[in-house]
Amino acid sequence: MKKLIAMLLVLITLAAPALAETPVLGGWNVAEETAVTDEVRALLEKALEGFVGSDFEPVAYLGSQIVAGTNHCILCQRTVVYPGAQPVYTLVYLYEKLDGTVEILNMCDLDLGTLAEKAE
Repeated sequence: MKKLIAMLLVLITLAAPALAETPVLGGWNVAEETAVTDEVRALLEKALEGFVGSDFEPVAYLGSQIVAGTNHCILCQRTVVYPGAQPVYTLVYLYEKLDGTVEILNMCDLDLGTLAEKAE
């Protein structure tokens, strides 16, 4: 599982310089640096205020999209809050409004089993 996540991050990192040279308004811009900064962590925490049932640990910042505000995509390890729950990797899409408020746009769990089958 960790190898697949590492492979995903390597592919994104390799593609980042070519894609990030010219930001595209309305298009997704791959992050040049995937490290989770304090700013990214604060965005996620602000969006998740009041969200119950799962814990989120940001793993990588994948990119942004400039709209009337900014959309962000963050790879997180999500664990449902109950004993023995297994963590899953989830793409969390956030919308940061021009006034600074942040909301969750979408969440998409990664099915690593399917990814492993396709890689073989």
